[in-house]
Amino acid sequence: MNLSAADTQQLIQAKQLLENPGLAAKMTDLIGKPIEQGFALLPKSISNGIGKVTEMALTKAVDAALFTLKDAQHTPSSNKWYKLGVAVSGGVGGFFGLSALAIELPISTTIMLRSIADIARSEGEQLNDLSTKMACLEVFAFGGESTDDDQAEKGYFAVRTVLANSIAESAQYIATKGFSKEAAPMMVKVVTIVAERFGVQVTQKIAAQAVPAIGAAGGAMINTLFIDHFQDMARGHFIVRKLERQYGEAQVRQTYDALP
Repeated sequence: MNLSAADTQQLIQAKQLLENPGLAAKMTDLIGKPIEQGFALLPKSISNGIGKVTEMALTKAVDAALFTLKDAQHTPSSNKWYKLGVAVSGGVGGFFGLSALAIELPISTTIMLRSIADIARSEGEQLNDLSTKMACLEVFAFGGESTDDDQAEKGYFAVRTVLANSIAESAQYIATKGFSKEAAPMMVKVVTIVAERFGVQVTQKIAAQAVPAIGAAGGAMINTLFIDHFQDMARGHFIVRKLERQYGEAQVRQTYDALP
């Protein structure tokens, strides 16, 4: 079954969101300097520790953020409130500098994950559905490596393919055991895979904050751009999932690939 004209327009919107320039390019536009300057300023201790901090942040976010929103189908998501919360945490992090990363990142990641879940709900997802919870976590893996439009589409579906087996395996196990201690290792497996790609964006964020004179105000702006990026990824992702539920994955993928 071919997509209707209205649904094709939604898919065009999703592709435009998912193919936006990467986070590093957006941050370079924001701070007016190449992000590479920030990378050169990062202490080795910070660079080496980002992977562990990122995984910890995702683990805490999964524990705290995903499962408290109520289903209220097709009502708009509250994007601005989440941006405000992340901006505040970014401002505090910017004030205290890179040493605050281990405190600021779990807070901002938790807020972002709640925002992603809110967007999922607004696109018709059932938040009590395990596949929805996994799809929310999956959003953090999108948009990390591509910095130009030509590779974004390939990256989006490639990441979904990479994550598919681990997510399916974890979901099946958790569906049987529930969110228990026995199921924890399966969630850790998914979080580890997602954290590896999420760490790319986190490193870019920290590099931008390392540019001289960023400070608290700059930290708030960078965090606002950070959540805006993932809200775009979430909106595109859950539009695609919504259309897949209606038309099937193969038809949506074929139509997506054919779009200019």
